[in-house]
Amino acid sequence: MDPKDLLFVAIGGALGACLRYLVILWIPTEGFPWSTLSVNLIGSFALGIIIGLSSNQLLDERFTLLIATGILGAFTTMSTYSVDTIALWQNERIMAIFYIIATAIIGPILALIGMEIIDSDIIFNKN
Repeated sequence: MDPKDLLFVAIGGALGACLRYLVILWIPTEGFPWSTLSVNLIGSFALGIIIGLSSNQLLDERFTLLIATGILGAFTTMSTYSVDTIALWQNERIMAIFYIIATAIIGPILALIGMEIIDSDIIFNKN
């Protein structure tokens, strides 16, 4: 790995995280997570464009790292999930279905378990 590649990802990650924060401030989330949905949908669309450009050699490798892995990686992980799902669907549909189920159902269940562990008496000896 070239250390410059890591720098491109880091710079992009900082930009993506700031962009996500601005979207959270700009789009209200009362009653529905509109900001999260927005970044996930925008990120999925943008990553599709970037991957398309990159696979057709229309983007430099480092520029792709900066945008796809850095900016969009920090802006949303949904974009990568979307592209990975499409790739799996094209090659192995059973694995794509498993990936969708694992991400959409098991992921939130694990997040809930993690939250419950922290909220429980087990770790912090709450009374």
